[in-house]
Amino acid sequence: MAHRHDRAPAPVRPYGPTHREAPTPPVCRSRYHSLLPVLIGTTVCFSVARAADTPATNKPAVQQTAPQTHAAQPPKAEHIIVHRLSDSAPGSQPGGGLIHLQDGVKSVSTVSQDFISKQAPMATAFQLASVLPGANVASSDPMGFSPNTNITVRGLDNSAIGYVLEGMPLNDVAYYSGTPSQFADSENYQEIALAQGSADLDSPVLNAAGGLMNLTFRDPAKKAGGDASVSYGSYNTNREFIRLDTGDIAHTGIRGFISYSHGATDNWRGPGRDEKQHVDFKFLKEWGQGNRASLVGSFNTTITSWYPEPTMDTWKSDGIKGQNNLLARYDSTNPDNGANYWRLWRDAERTLYGGAPVHLSLTDRLSLDVTPYAQFAYGNWPGGSPMSTSGLYQGTQALSDTLNLPGAQDGVGVVRADYTQRSYRSGFTSALHYKTNWNDFVFGYWYDYGDDNEQQPFTAVQTNGSAADIWAENGKDLIRLSNGQKLLGGSFHTISQTNALFIGDHMSLLHDHLAIDLGFKAVMMSRDGTNNLPGPQYRVASNSMEPLPRLGVRWRIDGENQLFFNATTNFRAPDQTALYNTYDPSSGEMYGTGSTDVRNEYSISEELGYRRTGRWIIGSLTLFNYNFTNRQISTQAVQNGSIVTTTMNAGGQTSRGVDVEIGLRPWHHFSPYVSGEYLHATIDNDLMSGGDLLRTRGKIAVRSPTLQAAAGLSYDDGHLFGVATVHYTGHQYATFMNDERVSDHTTGDLAIGYRFSDHIHLHQPTLRMNFINITNEHYLSGVASPTLNAKDTTGVYGTTIAGSAPSYFIGGGFAALFTASTGF
Repeated sequence: MAHRHDRAPAPVRPYGPTHREAPTPPVCRSRYHSLLPVLIGTTVCFSVARAADTPATNKPAVQQTAPQTHAAQPPKAEHIIVHRLSDSAPGSQPGGGLIHLQDGVKSVSTVSQDFISKQAPMATAFQLASVLPGANVASSDPMGFSPNTNITVRGLDNSAIGYVLEGMPLNDVAYYSGTPSQFADSENYQEIALAQGSADLDSPVLNAAGGLMNLTFRDPAKKAGGDASVSYGSYNTNREFIRLDTGDIAHTGIRGFISYSHGATDNWRGPGRDEKQHVDFKFLKEWGQGNRASLVGSFNTTITSWYPEPTMDTWKSDGIKGQNNLLARYDSTNPDNGANYWRLWRDAERTLYGGAPVHLSLTDRLSLDVTPYAQFAYGNWPGGSPMSTSGLYQGTQALSDTLNLPGAQDGVGVVRADYTQRSYRSGFTSALHYKTNWNDFVFGYWYDYGDDNEQQPFTAVQTNGSAADIWAENGKDLIRLSNGQKLLGGSFHTISQTNALFIGDHMSLLHDHLAIDLGFKAVMMSRDGTNNLPGPQYRVASNSMEPLPRLGVRWRIDGENQLFFNATTNFRAPDQTALYNTYDPSSGEMYGTGSTDVRNEYSISEELGYRRTGRWIIGSLTLFNYNFTNRQISTQAVQNGSIVTTTMNAGGQTSRGVDVEIGLRPWHHFSPYVSGEYLHATIDNDLMSGGDLLRTRGKIAVRSPTLQAAAGLSYDDGHLFGVATVHYTGHQYATFMNDERVSDHTTGDLAIGYRFSDHIHLHQPTLRMNFINITNEHYLSGVASPTLNAKDTTGVYGTTIAGSAPSYFIGGGFAALFTASTGF
């Protein structure tokens, strides 16, 4: 969608100063200055200024000295300064909005509004970033509603990536993962930046060995107006969106926007329907020399239907049909079948993110950045489950109760096994900058407080398959014991606190040909929790303190070529679930044992790269290396009928590879883009299983495709536009023994549309069609739950170690979507 008042994206910079820029004349504002104008799909503006008007430190692009005409008058020089106009116009960005000029010490890839506005409007941040180097997205539906999704970057999964929106963290407080359908509506993104190797020094994240996804909202428009769109497409999909810009509110200098969207879609395979409502807002005040304060937030409420994740055997036998789907009708005669009724597997969740980033220029040299934030989330991830009416346990305590379950047969009935999580999170980041001629010192502090309460109650299922209150918030609808207590399969309450101090220096030397970043971060994290079920465990605790040094260097060879290098350290504590015992309510036995000796993942990563910013080509090539100890792998487990997230310790790992991306500036309105990655990730040691060792040393790490490649071709003449993308993902292993893997697959998407000229009060009315998975490829898009070994294996000490089947995501099928949009 075209936006009348959107600002051009700011250049990505390190936390210190970059090269000095000549002052921009008021008539022709621009971020770019060059010795020769770049005449590729842009307008060039020339201005003439006297030497006395230009500071001596800023050299003009072209200098001409006027001849001396009188001995009493000093010569007056005139300068022709070449300015390139803003890249905010549709179709003006390199690579169709898939690549951006970079100047930092590490690898960063971006997706800008130029590309985002051409994609399906409900596309998530994961889907929008899927063509960037190293990004491998495993999704379950083409429209982006389903939470059954994952992203890996250089083989590191969703829970190893930090997600930050306008300075506030979006990761789940307990599991580190991010759910992209909750983040924001795509129309409100100005840019999505993916730093593949590491997070920024001041980023409020703990788990970012896999990098940082930094999401930026557009700024509110300076004039009142708005945007609106409606969409309709495959699987009875509909979506409505409206955004209102206030403009300057009562001459206060405060301006803002608020948007609302509603969307719904049928499951593309099997029964079920998803529905989502979303609100984004941002209010901004700018004053003085660079002072800026804003209030940003995002609210999301959704009910989605679970897509079953098949094993390799069921995939080969049934594909996208049969047992790989939930049941459309409830089977009251068979509890095992009845538990697979689709209405028992609907996920309900609501989230609220809020932050208030502030930048204050205290003096010419001193500035302060502060971002307080808060987060609330509540969700229920249920599943159908057979349950005995008697012989039950609460933790390890036997119960004398006999349950009255509707439709129970032979002492077994169907229940909905709810799994609720209610979490609160708040904190702030602060960074004080002091600049000298060639230094930018930073000193900062981050504090984060999390309160997470997880329970597994149960709800009775009626003979028609209905179960009351999908949210499981109404206590009277839950199954209760004779003493009035809820029957629970789990009950954890965890308080977590993080304190981090960081200090750094960005040095700009040799007229900014050489830039050096030095940084150190000390992170202290504590968890204190209770297991509220009867049993041997009540209070749990863990404490971590990790020093995290870093170094980065960038050498500007000339105006078009750069080299960069960085070395970064990261750590991650295991998920909260690693602390707690879990119990089977039908037997009192433990599903899993909580660890009193949790081992943190620690990693050291290095990047060595080259960038080219030429007249035609913008691109980069990056070599990377990672070394992990106690590598944390996110997986899934069935707990009393519910699917829950957990982690497994994969020991040591070494990952090496190369990323490449190249984008061309627009040429006759065409903008091609290509990216690719080669990855070699290996396990460093044999892994323990059942008292024996599996021979995993030297095996390829799970979720780590050796080859990935993507290409995009955009066309945009201001009215007619289109973009085609294709993505190839090589095979990836699903087990640590490499005895089962996902085949390689190739998918392609296409968008085509037309922008009309302004008409009366409508700004650029636009019609577009999006075609997703245009070849209707049926494929496994990724590994949902890896295992140690799929087949029975003989261990190092001769023990037979039983195999366990991994599960997979089935990629979404073909979908088409029509969207009509306009500004006003």
